[in-house]
Amino acid sequence: MCETCGCQNLAHEHNHEPENRIINMAKDVMEYNNAFAAENRKWFAEKKITALNLLSSPGAGKTTLLAATIKGLQNILPSAVIEGDQETEIDAQRIRDTGVKVVQINTGKACHLDAHHVGHAAQELLLADGSLLFIENVGNLVCPAAFDLGEKKKIVILSATEGEEKPLKYPYMFAAADVMIISKIDMAEYTDFDFALCEGYARKINPDLRIFRVSAKTGEGMASWLDWLKQEGK
Repeated sequence: MCETCGCQNLAHEHNHEPENRIINMAKDVMEYNNAFAAENRKWFAEKKITALNLLSSPGAGKTTLLAATIKGLQNILPSAVIEGDQETEIDAQRIRDTGVKVVQINTGKACHLDAHHVGHAAQELLLADGSLLFIENVGNLVCPAAFDLGEKKKIVILSATEGEEKPLKYPYMFAAADVMIISKIDMAEYTDFDFALCEGYARKINPDLRIFRVSAKTGEGMASWLDWLKQEGK
């Protein structure tokens, strides 16, 4: 019997090297990323920079919420943004229009930002001490959950147009997050979104999750979200 796979067929070739190689490569990638994340975290701490990793599926309203957030913090906290997308600078330009510094990272085929790229982008921004750094990750509720960027908090954004069951479908993301924002709450009446059900699912995955309900369009809920950011940025 093969001790690796339990196969009883002694005639077949037992070459398990490719599988082991994949596992080792994945381990190496995470160790490489985590080393850079630790360096980022140390540098952020030295400069008293509050780094926040914004995560969501495509179309959840991250950029719209981010633009409204930056405007709400003008003359209160210095802010800057790292934008992550596979291609284009469309979202980066939307954020530049608010007047803050932005660095775009285009990941190509990669579905997430990594700590190495974020570290270089943060250095390029020439951040003032005490700044808020928003890292808008690639739209994806899977891969980014596993990659530490050196951030202080992970913030997952779920819109009222997506469905209450997202925390159950993507549990690793909601387990990794510190905060959940339900965005586009002005659309809830058209989608019959059940806030209590969604929040119950999310807290089943992560009982410590802080939850905000906001609409960047109408401004509803923005005051509580901005107050939390001011506290985090102290």
